[in-house]
Amino acid sequence: MTMIQSARRAAGTTAALTTRLFSMGPMASHSAAMSAGPARMASTAAAATVQGGSFSVTPPANDKEKGHEKTAAASYWGVAPTRVFKEDGTQWQWSCFRPWDTYAADVSIDLTRHHEPATFGDRAARLAVKAMRWPADAFFQRRYGCRAMMLETVAAVPGMVAGAVLHLRSLRRFEHSGGWIRALLEEAENERMHLMTFMEVASPRWYERALVVAVQAVFLHAYLAAYLASPATAHRVVGYLEEEAVHSYTEFLRDIDAGCIENVPAPAIAVDYWRLPPGATLRDVVEVVRADEAHHRDVNHYASDIYHQRHALREVAAPIGYH
Repeated sequence: MTMIQSARRAAGTTAALTTRLFSMGPMASHSAAMSAGPARMASTAAAATVQGGSFSVTPPANDKEKGHEKTAAASYWGVAPTRVFKEDGTQWQWSCFRPWDTYAADVSIDLTRHHEPATFGDRAARLAVKAMRWPADAFFQRRYGCRAMMLETVAAVPGMVAGAVLHLRSLRRFEHSGGWIRALLEEAENERMHLMTFMEVASPRWYERALVVAVQAVFLHAYLAAYLASPATAHRVVGYLEEEAVHSYTEFLRDIDAGCIENVPAPAIAVDYWRLPPGATLRDVVEVVRADEAHHRDVNHYASDIYHQRHALREVAAPIGYH
C-alpha cells in the first residue's frame, strides 16, 4: 500500500510539472532554458569579446521595430532565437552567421605558391582542373562577377562532401577525425559566404542559374566518387582549383584597378562577415576572398600530402583557424 501511495504522489507531481511546463508558453520556457544553461551563454559572450567587438545577446521581445510589428513563428516547444546587437546598438541582421562566427581576413599570402605534380594522381588532378577552366574562360570571359558566382557554387561542394564522408567514417569506426571534419565544413561554409556576397554584386541570368544546377549535379557526384576512390587525389583537385581561383581573383583586382570594373561599395554582408572597415569597397572584398582561396589551397594540398606520406588525416591535427 505504501508503494502504491508513493507511486501516486510521484505521478501527481509529474503531471503538475508537465502542466506548468506547457502553460509557461514559448517565452517563459525559453527563459527557463536560458537560466538552466548559464555556462553556454557565458561562453557565447566571451566568444563575442574575442572577436574584438562588444555585442549584447538578449532573448526576443514582443516589440515594434521601424514602425511595424515584428512577427515571428510561434513555437509550442518554447524554441525562440536570440537577438544580437552590434557595438553601435543596431540589431545584427544576418541569421546565417553571428558576429563571433565571422571569418578573420589575413591577406598576407603567397600568390605564386604552386604544387608541382609529382605522382600520376597529381597530374590527373591538374589536368582535370585545367579541363574545367577552359569552358569557364570561354563562357564568362572577363565577366568576373558572374564568374565568381559560378566558381563559388562549385568550390563550396568539396568541403561539404569531404566533411560528410569523414563524419560518417568517424561514426562507423568509433574514432576521432583530428579536427578535419570541422576544418572542411568551415571551408565549405566560407565558400558559401563568398557566393552570398557576390550575389549582391552581380545578378545571374536564368541560363546561368540553370548552368549552376547542372554543374553542381555533375560535380557533386564526380567529387564524391573521387573522394571515396582516392582522398589524396580529391584534395589535390581542390588545391589546384583554389590555385586557379587565386589567379582569377587576381585578374578581377587588375580589372578593378584599371577601371574596367566599377569599384562599388562593399555589400553589407561582406562588411560584417570579414569585419571590414566602414567605406570598404568591392576591391577590399575581392582581396579578402582571394586570401580565403589561398588558405584553402594550402589546406587541401597539405591534406593530400598527408595521404601521400601514408598517414590518415586523423593522425595529423587539422589546421583549424588557418585563415
